[in-house]
Amino acid sequence: MMKMMLNSSQVSHFTLAAYSDPGLFKYVIFLILLCFYVLIIVANVLLIVVICMNRSLHEPMYLFMCSLFVNEVYGSTGLFPALLLHILSDVHTISAVFCYLQIYCVYSYATIELFCLTAMSYDRYLAICRPLQYHACMTSKTIVLLIALSWLFPLLTIIVPILLTLHLQLCGNVINKVYCGNYSIVKLACSDARVNNIYGLVQIMTYIISPLILILITYVRILKVCFSCCKQTRQKAVSTCTPHLASLLNFSFGCLFQIIQGRFDMSSVPNILNVFLSLYFLVCQPLFTPLLYGLKMSKICTICKRLLCGGR
Repeated sequence: MMKMMLNSSQVSHFTLAAYSDPGLFKYVIFLILLCFYVLIIVANVLLIVVICMNRSLHEPMYLFMCSLFVNEVYGSTGLFPALLLHILSDVHTISAVFCYLQIYCVYSYATIELFCLTAMSYDRYLAICRPLQYHACMTSKTIVLLIALSWLFPLLTIIVPILLTLHLQLCGNVINKVYCGNYSIVKLACSDARVNNIYGLVQIMTYIISPLILILITYVRILKVCFSCCKQTRQKAVSTCTPHLASLLNFSFGCLFQIIQGRFDMSSVPNILNVFLSLYFLVCQPLFTPLLYGLKMSKICTICKRLLCGGR
């Protein structure tokens, strides 16, 4: 065992063992996932362009949405190119450098997503619960600060768990997933991984539980105001909050699947279901978000229809 022990930084590659050999069916899977990826990129880029090019959409809510759409492009690009290559390949190995890069992209994407959704819930809280003070509170500086924090904090702090993993000594290089995960590498450790496990729990509390508690508090206050207001105000609140809540619930379920899969023994679960659960928040969320906001937000929907119909 001691001879097999290698420092994580000395491992040259990892094997992704969750891939199976579906024969010629792999080309069908490849085309389906390629269509998903193209649709994600087109839908999100279209909405980014629409928001950036139309001054009527240069409002806090739409700017936060734009940040969310940019993150969807970033997250899906961290997954799909490698996933598509592995589906067509007979050898499912990934170099250690690209493996850690993928971990960085996937984990930072997930954290940015939740932070952006938290900033959006704060914006909705101010707009509905404190409408007279909204413009005084939600200034250009505040918007820039919230968006910057939503991106910079995750992009910087996600480096820490990767550095901790690099110092582990591993007794293998086989990851039972279709993409790289930090905790999947930690489970290969022969050396003491208590620091990694403790930091992982701290991460869950800081990056997932805390934002969700803040969002819950804002929505409790929003609901209180809605129940005490007139029907028109209630309908306006519902129309602007529904896409945000639906996006949040979808992403939360995806993260829950990921946490359960990482922390509990899933060997009794069929491999295809394991793969689906691990990919859910990386495939469904980037597609679900732009379609939801594009269809539910009337301003965006109207401009998109005009753009796609050639100005008619």
